[in-house]
Amino acid sequence: MRQIAIQGVAGCYHDAAAREYFAGEDVETVACDTFPALFGRLAADASMIGVVAIENTIAGSLLANHELLRTSSLRVIGEFKMRISHVLAALHGESIESVKEVHSHPMALMQCEQFLRNHPLMKMVESFDTAGSARDIAAGNLRGHAAVCGEYAASLYGLDILARGIETNKRNFTRFLVVADPLVASECGPGEKEIDKASIEFTLPHRQGALSKVLTILSFYDMNLTKIQSTPIVGREWEYRFYVDLTFDSLLRYRQAITAITPLLNDIRVLGEYREFKV
Repeated sequence: MRQIAIQGVAGCYHDAAAREYFAGEDVETVACDTFPALFGRLAADASMIGVVAIENTIAGSLLANHELLRTSSLRVIGEFKMRISHVLAALHGESIESVKEVHSHPMALMQCEQFLRNHPLMKMVESFDTAGSARDIAAGNLRGHAAVCGEYAASLYGLDILARGIETNKRNFTRFLVVADPLVASECGPGEKEIDKASIEFTLPHRQGALSKVLTILSFYDMNLTKIQSTPIVGREWEYRFYVDLTFDSLLRYRQAITAITPLLNDIRVLGEYREFKV
């Protein structure tokens, strides 16, 4: 059985993403309260794989997770993009009219603001987790309470779905990275013929045009930048670390590009080489 570390309780979106990515395999998800706890669990057990949210089409990049990945020894071996669709779930026999409190993570409540505004008698109550809210309502037999959560969580905890697709923005997607210890990355990740995407991070000398030169070289080697994210380097004013995702048709050209830009950088690390997720 493959063990997958996730952030959140059973039934959360991380849990659903892990099971969809490893569909057809026998998996056990290991719940971690926080992302630092997740990375700590992976550091303690090299046989375990992690599924980690890295960006959302509404909330943007999860910068803290970029840093956790950078400071770990883990390698990215895959990615998964999931549409985040919320439901309103409650105990059997409840109706929208009988719900007095709606519990969920504050981000989920915000994403369903329009639906909840149309039901002003529902009091919004912030909680730690979407799936955790569903679990607590089921475990406590809480009448008059509902959870904003995923359909998987509602099913897992035996709740009725009172409304589906209650999120305001229907183009809400989260991108997850699948990470593993380098010792097991080669056996769990794609073969070389399947690799068409890479995540790298680097810093630049504080000189005019430094980033432009790097981007020009990547363009010359036909690298497609699907993401470039900068974060400040603590203790070095106005200097930045760059996280870049590249897609490509030729693994050879990609490796030539990395060789070509390396002399222009202060440092570089390849976070992972993997197969691009395509819907």
